[in-house]
Amino acid sequence: MLVEYGWVLLLLIALEGLLAADNALVLAIMVKHLPDEQRKKALFYGLAGAFVFRFGSLFAISFLVDVWQVQAIGALYLLFIAANHIFRKLFISKEKEKAATKKEKKKSGFWGTVFKVELADIAFAVDSILAAVALAVTLPNTNLPMIGGLDGGKFLVIFAGGIIGLIIMRFAANYFVRLLQTRPGLEIAAFFIVGWVGVKLLVYTLSHPALAVLPEGFAKSPEWKITFYVVLVLIALGGWFLSKEKKEVPTSE
Repeated sequence: MLVEYGWVLLLLIALEGLLAADNALVLAIMVKHLPDEQRKKALFYGLAGAFVFRFGSLFAISFLVDVWQVQAIGALYLLFIAANHIFRKLFISKEKEKAATKKEKKKSGFWGTVFKVELADIAFAVDSILAAVALAVTLPNTNLPMIGGLDGGKFLVIFAGGIIGLIIMRFAANYFVRLLQTRPGLEIAAFFIVGWVGVKLLVYTLSHPALAVLPEGFAKSPEWKITFYVVLVLIALGGWFLSKEKKEVPTSE
């Protein structure tokens, strides 16, 4: 049991690191047009919002985690954000994205930017907690007391994932941002992993006794767990080895 919990926690650290880097990159782009002092304030509000919304999402999901409708919405949401992000990265030209960013910059003042940052924080919080729930929900139950509708051990793993995500956003995001910039394929791999985690949550939902589309024990069976982790590791390795290292070219002023 300890090995399985430790393995899931390591996966969460890696996934939260990549998601937090992507989130930090998005926030940095959103506030880039502001003057220095306002930019720092907007990022501070962004970090505070990330903290509040992440823990709000965690405690809300702990009471709703056994409701199959919530599980289904969570699975579909993870699949949607993964597909949407991958589609945008692969099929939408950088010129269109730059043009959209320039338009956005002209419209947004300080408080408008802060508002958009907080909306982004809500989406990031939901992404992070749902990914953590999908990974932790099939872990074996512990002897710890229930928190909401969630086993105490699973809650602590998800809680740790949330804390790690915030720490990475605050202290280690720059390293992950540089990693994503030098190996851009890792970002696509990260969202393939998010989509695969969505599949895991969908399988768990379809195994719910109220639906019984799949056998009740299938989501917790060794065969499915091994399949899930093998595919997950292959996606991660593929993202690393198939992503060509991109060296930063210094620009002359």
